[in-house]
Amino acid sequence: MVVTEWNAACTRRSLREPTAADDKYSRGVVGMRTGSEAYPGAALLGVEAAWRTGTGMVRYIGPPRPTAFVLSRRPETVTSSGRVQAWVIGSGTDAASRSALETSALVRILSGTVPVVVDAGALDLAADATAPVIVTPHAREFDRLRAVLGLPALRPDADDAERTDAARDTATALGGVVLLKGSATLVADPGGDVRIVRAGTPWLATAGTGDVLGGVLGAVIAGGVARDESGDPGRWLADAVASASWLHGRAGNAAAERLGGSGGPITALDVAEALPGVVGALLASASD
Repeated sequence: MVVTEWNAACTRRSLREPTAADDKYSRGVVGMRTGSEAYPGAALLGVEAAWRTGTGMVRYIGPPRPTAFVLSRRPETVTSSGRVQAWVIGSGTDAASRSALETSALVRILSGTVPVVVDAGALDLAADATAPVIVTPHAREFDRLRAVLGLPALRPDADDAERTDAARDTATALGGVVLLKGSATLVADPGGDVRIVRAGTPWLATAGTGDVLGGVLGAVIAGGVARDESGDPGRWLADAVASASWLHGRAGNAAAERLGGSGGPITALDVAEALPGVVGALLASASD
């Protein structure tokens, strides 16, 4: 079992600059089933982040109000079903108010072959997934997931070693990738390896930044699927997840630093808008 401190060089391996031979499908297609009538902004933030990370296409499937939000800001978004290379589900939704029809749709996605990022209101379905799955819980959601998997709750004052062990055994029990949010984000694969991402800033602790992270995850993973990444699926997915987390953290830093050397308050949309500069600089550094 290996613990890796994730950095820019690691992240570059998960990205590729488009060439003249590329089209929207070869760059990756992200499907997003996120947002709700109560939380339409989550849909907009995730879609915005996926586009700004560099995906070839975003397909958004959701209720009328969040669909209108998405199209008003990102009219290039496709709102019909079709080919998808990674899914993001659950952001801005609540399992307690989910309809039976929506549950059936989410279960179909989780029973497929396409990687699925599972957040917030879809986390209750993750344990039964057969698709390659990536869960992104905060602390309370993490404890609920562990309970479903028959694992004990993580102590509120757990140290880094305990958090690492918990992320690792949760990923093993789930058979998927676990992204455990925190000041140091942990990404564990089912084989027991853990990646530690320290790229963020405390200014990221604000509403909506998790929705932005979902969009970045979808874009990076869809790009990997489009390139037909080979090897251990759990390992390459976890690498892509760690890379997306690094980009998200760096975008948070870039957004805060625009307000001065010591940084300042940012919003989730600020983070999404900083992503192109972070991605472009990282790709440019590969040729230095």
